[in-house]
Amino acid sequence: MARGDVANYVSTTGLNRGMRVQSFGRQFIFLCSGIFLTALAFADGTRTLEQSKFDEMIKGTATGVAIRSVGGLELAPAFKPLYATPSTYIWAIAADEAGNVYAATGAPARVYRITPDGKAAIIFEPQELQVQSLEAAPGGVIYAATAPDGKVYKIAHKPGGKTEAKADSKTANKDAPKDAAKPALDASWSSSVYFAPGTKYIWDLLLDKSGNLYVATGDHGEIYKVTAKGEHSLFFKSDETHIRVLALDAQGNVIAGTDGSGLVYRISPAGEGFVLYSAPKKEITALALDRAGNIYAAGVGEKKAGSGSATASAALAMINMNASAPAATGTQGAGAAAAATPSPSAVPSGPFPLPGGGSSGGSDIFKIAPDGSPSRIWTSHEDIVYALAFDSHDRLLAGTGNRGHVFAIEGADEFSDLLKAPASQVTGFAKAPGGALYASSSNLGKLFIVGAGPENEGTYESDVFDAKIFSRWGRAEFRGTGTVELLARSGNVDNPDRNWSAWKKLDIGKDGEMGVPAARYAQWKAVLHAGSAKPTVDSVTLNYLPKNVPPEIDDVTVQMGVRYQASPKPSGLNLGTDLSGSSSGHFESPVPSTRDRDAIGIKWSAHDENDDQLVYSVYYRGDGESRWLLLKENLTDKAYSCDASLLPDGGYTVKVVASDAPSHSPGEALTAEKISRRFEVDTTPPRIENLAAAVESGKIHVRFRAEDGFSPIRRAEYSVDASEWKYVEPVGQLSDAKAEDYDFAVGLDAGKDAATEHVVVVRVYDKYENMGAAKTVLKGK
Repeated sequence: MARGDVANYVSTTGLNRGMRVQSFGRQFIFLCSGIFLTALAFADGTRTLEQSKFDEMIKGTATGVAIRSVGGLELAPAFKPLYATPSTYIWAIAADEAGNVYAATGAPARVYRITPDGKAAIIFEPQELQVQSLEAAPGGVIYAATAPDGKVYKIAHKPGGKTEAKADSKTANKDAPKDAAKPALDASWSSSVYFAPGTKYIWDLLLDKSGNLYVATGDHGEIYKVTAKGEHSLFFKSDETHIRVLALDAQGNVIAGTDGSGLVYRISPAGEGFVLYSAPKKEITALALDRAGNIYAAGVGEKKAGSGSATASAALAMINMNASAPAATGTQGAGAAAAATPSPSAVPSGPFPLPGGGSSGGSDIFKIAPDGSPSRIWTSHEDIVYALAFDSHDRLLAGTGNRGHVFAIEGADEFSDLLKAPASQVTGFAKAPGGALYASSSNLGKLFIVGAGPENEGTYESDVFDAKIFSRWGRAEFRGTGTVELLARSGNVDNPDRNWSAWKKLDIGKDGEMGVPAARYAQWKAVLHAGSAKPTVDSVTLNYLPKNVPPEIDDVTVQMGVRYQASPKPSGLNLGTDLSGSSSGHFESPVPSTRDRDAIGIKWSAHDENDDQLVYSVYYRGDGESRWLLLKENLTDKAYSCDASLLPDGGYTVKVVASDAPSHSPGEALTAEKISRRFEVDTTPPRIENLAAAVESGKIHVRFRAEDGFSPIRRAEYSVDASEWKYVEPVGQLSDAKAEDYDFAVGLDAGKDAATEHVVVVRVYDKYENMGAAKTVLKGK
């Protein structure tokens, strides 16, 4: 396994045990740089894969199993499908005193009444495109808010009417099939417009103990109050554009969350508002209050100065886009609404988008204490919170998208990934009989029951572990409580469905031998069974031994005039490698170098699939020679330099041999070698012979011969009387031989004549910039 793979924690048994420390019951190795790594592979011998951390566990597949943020697994609450609506979106749900749940939906727009045993009926089918929010009042009255051109409808039994819990046989069953047919329209219910605030946005409804209905609207950030007698008035006006969610505290104050600046208001029964908190997020999507008076607010979206409400703008655009759509009346209207709805594969929307649907940057949940002090208790960069509620154990539950997860928030940054719904978003919660909760989803619109107790059985399959190399699998170590079965399997392709070995149950109480075939990949599975002791899985460790394979040298380069400096060696903790990355490229740092024309620099790149520690030997061989001569051995750096003067002028090749001997017993080591391209060494300057100069016809006539023992003469220059150097061509002009003749004349400067003494200096360079020089003096007459 490659060092630095954060998916898994890997260590080598028998090495550096004194450096291991315990944290939440899991082992870490502390590097000398002060960085904790969740995956660290030593090359030597048996390796271990330990999985316990949340970031590791979340990559597996949990069914009926919750994953704790502090690490480990436990049984999740019972989670059963109740009813799959024909609608794409469920915007809100509410439950009545008898345990029936009502669902406000869109695409098509309806209100469904579902009994605790899953029998469904339609009690309201408006002309608008969406039923956005609803509240269940005592006495069987339902208030439902629609969009666009928002209205609040009062839905109640007709005088003398009796509820008919009719449903198609395909929908009234415990399995809640995926393709639910349209349930029957219950004619015993009637509806009428209860309040029309004259706005397109009605985001939420809230009933207080006196029967007053509060209506949260958009466009102008207003909350209306409608009394039990039907009298309405403006209750509160905000400078925010949208009031998105409402809640009620024990003193009868209305708690309101906004979109725009992410404000949380406390509004007295008299309509006097006070900002409790300005969240760092732009939109408050959900509110919940516990028995101690703490307020929990979910915020999404990044604030941008002067941007206004991006989500509300998106909602307005989509509503306007669909405002001219045919009225949704009966089956035909429902089809028109569905046709106007954007694809569920896009950002969760529809004609009326989910709160936070256009947001990015994940979600935060904030806790506002009774004294008003706020704190952040949970954050996610992936999940958008749509709903908050408390279960029967007073745990805060967060329904999220767009992965359909339910999280249980147990404290500041302490949580469990509790459930995964077979839908994109979990949008609402409502109380169900027996301490359970109803949960709703969108994409697709379904209803579920979250039980008050745990599942009887849950399974967890780990992520597929890639050992990188064909490996033998040894013992499995388990740490946990209760009745837990542990199984393992292995294979040689990354997909377990492609002919892996069968699951093999491990005897975790004894030797824990896995007994699976040697292979590159492995996976473990835990089955948790409810019992007198709570079943938990704190950690699972797999021991394995990769088959040793030879190292590989990828490239060898030789550079003349480069000197490499030795890399500093780490002190203290021995990680089985040095900082130059002699055994693994993951920690490789550049080898420092300097220019030095008298040096030969040899550099190579190498790796080992086992991550073994490697040592290197460097050899050289001259042209026409058959024996390799050792330059240096036991190198840990991937570079070496020597003086060019050690090698006579000529052509050479270099061979680098890599060995994994430091990581294996004597006789078990493997080697690899690679030969460089041919290179030439030339450190001897060319010679200048027969230099002669004479004054002829007012000019200095110069002749000489330049010779080099190995490489061609590249250029020649001359200077007269310390003047600037000037280039001169050889006889024949082409300079490409080891010996060149030069014959040229130099005109005398004005004021100088043959009677003056002159000094002529010449210099020549070979192919490798070695320089030879000579001079001659012309005596004056």
